[in-house]
Amino acid sequence: MANHKSALKRIRSNEAKRLRNKYQHKTTRNAIRAFRELTDKKEAEKALPGIFAMLDKLAKRNIIHKNKAANLKSGLKVSVNAL
Repeated sequence: MANHKSALKRIRSNEAKRLRNKYQHKTTRNAIRAFRELTDKKEAEKALPGIFAMLDKLAKRNIIHKNKAANLKSGLKVSVNAL
């Protein structure tokens, strides 16, 4: 158990950040999953910028690695072009 007030606060803030990061990461994964099920090219092109923004935010906040975000974005763009 923590012995200092600052350590107790750090434990609380870490838990809040962990839950927020988990929520944002899961929301993005679900959005990508739904995106991959799309069959209409116009719908997919319309949804793409929103998903790109979500991935960029995750990478900016170090929830995912920037190269993983770039890899996912590239794969999604390839799948849109294939429709």
